[in-house]
Amino acid sequence: MLKQNIIAALLLLSLPVVAHAADSYSVDPQHTYAHFSVSHLGFSTMQGRFDKSSGKLTLNRAAKTGSVDVTIEAASLTTGSGKRDDHLRSPDFFNVAEFPNLTYKSTAVKFKGDIPVSVEGNLTLLGVTKPVTLTILAFKCANHPMNKKELCGADATAQIKRSDFGMKFGLPNVGDDIKMAFEVEAYKD
Repeated sequence: MLKQNIIAALLLLSLPVVAHAADSYSVDPQHTYAHFSVSHLGFSTMQGRFDKSSGKLTLNRAAKTGSVDVTIEAASLTTGSGKRDDHLRSPDFFNVAEFPNLTYKSTAVKFKGDIPVSVEGNLTLLGVTKPVTLTILAFKCANHPMNKKELCGADATAQIKRSDFGMKFGLPNVGDDIKMAFEVEAYKD
């Protein structure tokens, strides 16, 4: 009987172990943008975006886990007005000389079924790190129709108070509440 148990145990150990590993994705900088909007003197809403970003995403739908690690180049900020962009890059706002990057690192990804619906994480802006939750509005993974590589894409939003990160110039005339939107596409590694 002992011999049969040992043989059975050895057979079980020899079976392939099926592990559901997370898939890793690299952010496509050509199709990834961070946008922001802020009240300008209460008269209108000023829009801007960052044109350069990089990062990695992981996704394990079976285990309902994932991660986000994204870096945004602060100097890539554009609003369509060169003079305003220069001021926004100055120490009054983003201080790109001292703080060249904004970063977002997830701490948890929430799922509904096998689709991620929100990401909890930490945003670092001006050297200050604060928790920020991204709400995922759209999410899709499939083969790209032209190059046939696996691609995941998402649209996400969040809202922050810029004063929480030490960006206080122009308050209260230039709004404190910043609406953020992110369009991300990432290819499977």
